[in-house]
Amino acid sequence: MEVNLTRLNQDFHFAATGASGVAVHMDANPEIGGHNQGARPMEMLLMGLGGCSAIDVILILKKQRQEIGSFDIKVTADREKVEEHTEFRNINVHFILGGNLNEEKVRRAIELSLEKYCSVAMALYKTSTITYTLELV
Repeated sequence: MEVNLTRLNQDFHFAATGASGVAVHMDANPEIGGHNQGARPMEMLLMGLGGCSAIDVILILKKQRQEIGSFDIKVTADREKVEEHTEFRNINVHFILGGNLNEEKVRRAIELSLEKYCSVAMALYKTSTITYTLELV
């Protein structure tokens, strides 16, 4: 896998692209000279976790013929300073799903994603505890 970053200004604004060719903008916090023109790199890690798990859960539920009407995720995390950097310690992935869904099938799909299939979760487990909550609407 390869990603490429191109600096867009004289500070910290970058456009990052991968194999898809779709650009994602990243920038730093204004406190250090950023301009809020993109997500922070640590935010992108949490976005990656949410996206990776969402894809898994949708694939699993589709195979089980569950009808998903709406699908939202809210990822929250605590960061802890470790030497000169910070790491995520506790991450919660809050799933908000609507539709004609069996709660047990949804829970099982989430657990399979976070414990087996989601590569981003597997990488984050090295420094973090990941939990989930579910809200069916």
